[in-house]
Amino acid sequence: MDKTSNTRAERRVEKSECSSTPAKNKPLKCYFLAARWVLNRLKSALKRRNILILATITGFLFGFLPLFHSVKKAEADLARAESNQDMAELTNILPVLQENSLLSFSSPTNPDPVVARELQVVITGYSSSPWETDDTPFITASGKWVKKGIVANNLLSFGTKIRIPELYGEQIFIVEDRMNYNKGNYHIDIWFPSYWEAKNFGAKTTYIEVLGS
Repeated sequence: MDKTSNTRAERRVEKSECSSTPAKNKPLKCYFLAARWVLNRLKSALKRRNILILATITGFLFGFLPLFHSVKKAEADLARAESNQDMAELTNILPVLQENSLLSFSSPTNPDPVVARELQVVITGYSSSPWETDDTPFITASGKWVKKGIVANNLLSFGTKIRIPELYGEQIFIVEDRMNYNKGNYHIDIWFPSYWEAKNFGAKTTYIEVLGS
């Protein structure tokens, strides 16, 4: 029999002696054995508890990581969708700005306009008031609906683009209407949304730039 077996046998004998001895007559050794037994049981319980805690933490982490990944993916998808929406809105806005001549864009497919010639003119304003036009006050002589950036002139062909640098800088106007023939060829009429805006504009002498392709 090895040493470990002898030790276990001795402990069983000691336990048997302690259990058969009355409490008031128990030797100090019995109390030591009882304390050691309690400590062993406590260690065993703590080991099982640590395993349970470790299993709980592991399960939480493995359950939380996929959720964390899903949240980050959702945030990335949302940012991408917002970016795409912003680009779509910008794409829709740019042609409108170009059509209304509010901004000038330069690119290989849309080069800066070239000034073909300059003309000295008189510039006045008009509106779609019935007494200023015919029976279709909101339709120009070229068949287009009136809008900001339209001018009338008897010399230049429909669709001709012009600038009025001294008054409007780089803004581009388009000839889409005609004036009474008595106004002559060197008179520009700018369309305004209201009669009072056109009236307050008055009459000005300046030059225009006729733009070519």
